[in-house]
Amino acid sequence: MIEVNSISKSFKAVNALSNLTFAAHDGQITGLLGPNGAGKTTCLRIIYGLLRADSGEALIEKVDANQYPLKARSNLGIFPDKFGLYERLTVREQVRYFGELHGLKGETLEKNVESVIQRLDIVTLADRKSAGFSQGQRMKVALAQALVHNPKHLILDEPSRGLDVMSTRILRDILREQRAAGTCILFSSHVMQEVAALCDRVVVMASGKVAAEGTPDELCQLTGEAALEDAFVKIIGSDEGIAA
Repeated sequence: MIEVNSISKSFKAVNALSNLTFAAHDGQITGLLGPNGAGKTTCLRIIYGLLRADSGEALIEKVDANQYPLKARSNLGIFPDKFGLYERLTVREQVRYFGELHGLKGETLEKNVESVIQRLDIVTLADRKSAGFSQGQRMKVALAQALVHNPKHLILDEPSRGLDVMSTRILRDILREQRAAGTCILFSSHVMQEVAALCDRVVVMASGKVAAEGTPDELCQLTGEAALEDAFVKIIGSDEGIAA
């Protein structure tokens, strides 16, 4: 479980997050939805310890990422907003490297590397360097390095950005498999169809705060709209937001 409790973060005169509070549960996909500048990426970076909050807690299995970032990160798989890969390494070498960063060694490391390569169907890529890979291929490698240590929690920032239709379908199938296995999944997105199709719960952010939260259907019911996109527009147009 991921818990964000009263997180605030400022960059000089800009308040990026203001008393932000929500939870993402095991075995569910929770979506962060909001306009540009709402604070979604800042929130995710605080959860995985890249940024330090000014106040509040970001708890992963009760471990505060603000206080113990390395310990908190050991339970996380991080899928970044850009699929930056070490292009001089083969896929297998890269995935192994990330496994080592998470403390895997010896037979366990090699077993996990082979398992995730098989699961993501990148066997034919495993011993190739990633220079020249397509976006879909890069996405699979980035997922492999996020999943190699079998994390209980998975964080994704705009995961389908730049992907074609087939790669997006593969990504969605993998996320559904991870949810079925009990993984706590938290991701940000601007794609309404993606959020409606995947998310068990949605946290709508505006101006660094929670404007509303609930299932996609609950958000539609609260706003009297039939489509999530229309509900979203109505929510972020409200000064006070709507709580489900």
